[in-house]
Amino acid sequence: MELLAAAFSAACAVDHDSSTSESDTRDSAGHLQGSEASSTPGNGTTPEECPALAESPTTLTEALQMIQPIPSDSWKNLIEQIGLLYQEYRDKSTLQEIETRRQQDAEIQGSEGGSPAEEDTPEEEEEEEEEPASPAERRALPQICLLSNPHSRFNLWQDLPEIRSSGILDILQPEEVKLQEAMFELVTSEASYYKSLNLLVSHFMENERLKKILHPSEAHILFSNVLDVMAASERFLLELEHRMEENIVISDVCDIVYRYAAEHFSVYITYVSNQTYQERTYKQLLQEKTAFRELIAQLELDPKCKGLPFSSFLILPFQRITRLKLLVQNILKRVEERSERECTALDAHKELEMVVKACNEGVRKMSRTEQMISIQKKMEFKIKSVPIISHSRWLLKQGELQQMSGPKTSRTLRTKKLFQEIYLFLFNDLLVICRQIPGDKYQVFDSAPRGLLRVEELEDQGQTLANVFILRLLENSDDREATYMLKASSQSEMKRWMTSLAPNRRTKFVSFTSRLLDCPQVQCVHPYVAQQPDELTLELADILNILEKTEDGWIFGERLHDQERGWFPSSMTEEILNPKIRSQNLKECFRVHKMEDPQRSQNKDRRKLGSRNRQ
Repeated sequence: MELLAAAFSAACAVDHDSSTSESDTRDSAGHLQGSEASSTPGNGTTPEECPALAESPTTLTEALQMIQPIPSDSWKNLIEQIGLLYQEYRDKSTLQEIETRRQQDAEIQGSEGGSPAEEDTPEEEEEEEEEPASPAERRALPQICLLSNPHSRFNLWQDLPEIRSSGILDILQPEEVKLQEAMFELVTSEASYYKSLNLLVSHFMENERLKKILHPSEAHILFSNVLDVMAASERFLLELEHRMEENIVISDVCDIVYRYAAEHFSVYITYVSNQTYQERTYKQLLQEKTAFRELIAQLELDPKCKGLPFSSFLILPFQRITRLKLLVQNILKRVEERSERECTALDAHKELEMVVKACNEGVRKMSRTEQMISIQKKMEFKIKSVPIISHSRWLLKQGELQQMSGPKTSRTLRTKKLFQEIYLFLFNDLLVICRQIPGDKYQVFDSAPRGLLRVEELEDQGQTLANVFILRLLENSDDREATYMLKASSQSEMKRWMTSLAPNRRTKFVSFTSRLLDCPQVQCVHPYVAQQPDELTLELADILNILEKTEDGWIFGERLHDQERGWFPSSMTEEILNPKIRSQNLKECFRVHKMEDPQRSQNKDRRKLGSRNRQ
């Protein structure tokens, strides 16, 4: 099960040369609440274009020295005014991201019939010069207001009264403004998340009636260490606010993220690892305790919850830790390459990735152990018994196939006994072949190590042999070679089995790091929860490379932000047609997952020292 396959990564293409109108349009709605907006009032004016600014500072360092700190009350009021719960924030930002990519694809399709100049490569476009829009035209551009609502008085970093009145928007370059928005979003989204966590605790966990209904052990499983998670979020948010109070222009936030990920975010691993028991306990309580079910329904109707279910509050930490990693990715895409801020962002992303992997592994370990115990209880061995339960073994796929028997003659093809049902359990290191018997049991008659499996697709021989493939066991339970001719229920099921049984059978099943320059890509437009171990859970706005596609509507893909692979219905996605966006998505992934380099190592100690000095 893939718990944290959170959405929101591999955001839309960002042209680092912001002098072109295409890049400005692209980033004006390309990512999330703040980091996506580039419709910046005055943010393209240079000293050459505006003589009055010729004496103004043009670098971030000079801007930081010139601007005075914002009063702490201003930031605190801003945070308190956030009206959206975190669940609403996620939905709005991901839907905006999806819509942006649709617009980009529509634009490229509309320009296909244009002049040859419109079909230049990204490198050629970066060299072209266009007349910059006037300040009035820039101010007229639509702005994204993902957090705007009747109870919130702010939209973006650039919309804050203190920012507008400071004149800083006429000093900073467009890319720096976008970076400010990305860092601002990380802070405001943390505030929205903390607000939702606080509601989970105050409205649900601390409800006196609920305390009386739940046994202490049930309450412990249901809420786990949410108080520790909320305390970590509160401290994290306070440090982010203090950083923002230092100066009207945010210097950096990734150094804070790095330190908290390394020292404090282990509380997320504890909470997320409890998910299997949490889900099971919640379902049991709904089924077995009428008082619990009725009280939860009543609490959910409170206007504070804004129509959101109790379960959406329980999964908040799952969603946030992945989301935080992707917010750092958005920052990383906007900082200068080979800069100290890039090194800081890379370190923060690496630490968050380690936390996310530990969370995923915690969930998988719990669910896999229970699953393996259940499977072993159902197996009866006709051959020499094979120990199924192992700490290093887990289920990859299980299901029924039809085994072809008898010679391939016209006579046997007409018989009803040409195929007989068998059941396969495929583990990461072992294949077990069974026949289902009464009592929900499985009789094992053959097995083989997964590394000694070979598959071959059978050439089309008509409807009877459609979706048939050959499975070879180079060494089975009797220490000899065995061959099975197996028929799947559909083309997609056949390809899924072949991919799982022998994943390296084709050279195209390689990581995106092989630098496939124009691999087909899709974005998720409908969330999907995996139904089988070989499937991939999708979140809105996920971007995936297509590695395999079937005629009956299934895709085998690799998600860009974490390189997780699996099958999913093509109906849950939309193809990204713009080759420039696909190329940019890959480029951003290479940058996010770049290996350690000498400059990162040299700057690491300096960042740690700087962090200590601030304290």
